[in-house]
Amino acid sequence: MTMLTAKRSHNTLTTDNEAEHQRRDQALDVALELTFPASDPIAISVPTSEPRALDSGQVIMSDGEHFENVILGGGEAGKYIAWELARAGRRTAVIERALVGGSCPNVACMPSKNVIRSAKVAELLRHTAGFGVRTGALTTDMEAVRQRKREMVEGLIGIHRTRFATNGLEFVLGEGRFVAPRTIEVRLAEGGTRRLEGERVFLNLGTRATIPDIPGLAASAPLTHVEALELDRLPAHLVVLGGGYVGLEMAQAFRRFGSQVTVVQHGSQLATREDPDVAEAIHAIFVEDGIEVVLGAETYSVDGHSGDRVRLRMRTAPGERVIGGSDVLVSAGRTPNTQGIGLDVAGVELDSRGYVKVNERLETTAPSVWAMGDCAGSPQFTHVAFDDFRVVRDNLAGRERTTRDRLIPYCVFIDPQLARVGLDETEAKRRGIDVRVVRLPMTSVLRARAIGEMRGFMKALLDARSDRILGFTMLGPEAGEVIAVVQTAMLAGLPHTGLRDAILTHPTMAEGLTVLFANVPPLLVS
Repeated sequence: MTMLTAKRSHNTLTTDNEAEHQRRDQALDVALELTFPASDPIAISVPTSEPRALDSGQVIMSDGEHFENVILGGGEAGKYIAWELARAGRRTAVIERALVGGSCPNVACMPSKNVIRSAKVAELLRHTAGFGVRTGALTTDMEAVRQRKREMVEGLIGIHRTRFATNGLEFVLGEGRFVAPRTIEVRLAEGGTRRLEGERVFLNLGTRATIPDIPGLAASAPLTHVEALELDRLPAHLVVLGGGYVGLEMAQAFRRFGSQVTVVQHGSQLATREDPDVAEAIHAIFVEDGIEVVLGAETYSVDGHSGDRVRLRMRTAPGERVIGGSDVLVSAGRTPNTQGIGLDVAGVELDSRGYVKVNERLETTAPSVWAMGDCAGSPQFTHVAFDDFRVVRDNLAGRERTTRDRLIPYCVFIDPQLARVGLDETEAKRRGIDVRVVRLPMTSVLRARAIGEMRGFMKALLDARSDRILGFTMLGPEAGEVIAVVQTAMLAGLPHTGLRDAILTHPTMAEGLTVLFANVPPLLVS
């Protein structure tokens, strides 16, 4: 059995080292308290009959270990529901294949933003003369970039290990597979197997990068964001297959480190989920940054080996084209981790895309089995997975909470950042909603002028016949922070005039909202 315990090692060689370890321990304690605040314990009524009866009337007798709650997958939603249930005194087990804390702190959100920050520093250093600072030649040490990222990840893993141990739940490291309803057999990472039975089971299976079925692509051993974040070398020419959010972030970061970068996109624009004006602005920024963008490209074959030499053959509007590079990074969507784990045996049905079928309370088609996060078809953001946990938690406690009508923001950490909440013009048109649109270039935001970062714009959608804010998009510095202001106003039902007339700190990016909303077109008269 693999169980996590909180251990802290202290170097006893020197007083300085002892002091440093003490400081790190104190920082860990503070981070633990601030990052994972406890909420009031939930009260859950749990039937405890043995042997347990399924809804069909079938009775299962088994030598498996019995738990009140079994969580398959220790990502964002899985770890929070596990901590909550264990803290309430319920016997709880988490089965995690490899990543303590899930993908976000290990291989996705946090490490990618860490590396993107290093790339931002590299970009600033290239333009120091414009700030009145003279420096010497710039080189990128990818081993040091990776080490900085790894140190952050190790710290986050330490926080998670402590939290798992503190709550007294069982953390089982291994691969789980259903062998009967609410019964999971685990092939342990340390060898051997265990069989766990749960009165309730929670699925937090996550997704993985999709590798398109293009001849030669898989054989070329392409990078995904996971491998790209572990590179200790700088690709000479990185070809990014896919112009979605992850691809855009990685493309710009490696360009700033010094790689030649080409983005190959099948669609007619980058960031296909965004309005055309947003996509065009991103395209212009990438071209300005020295990134080649190929749109409308149908890649039909790949040869070579990523890390050495690769060639992509594609059809484009002008004709056939071959793009060669040293590395290829695939960013072509996500595939749910729902295959090969016996969900059919568990009575859990999937939709046509392979995601778990759930209702608005995240209940699956199997009794006493819930699914949360990416695998449930929820928008693929960590903050949404956290809210999925809250939906399940509240329903277990007898409170009403659903996934209906959630106002979900997101931020893409290109530079400048892209953030959006609510409707955009494309969605409003599709749904037949009459809107008023107001735009403000970042050149009109004084904070943007002060820091010399004026690329991008703000855009708001308002109801045509009222002052209600329906959506907001920002391509600009710190867009992820500014969007929280507009989201809060939308959640509170505040009319746009509330932001227009607010006294916002000068000079900040959010101050631009007063200028934006001061230029709203007049109401549409019926």
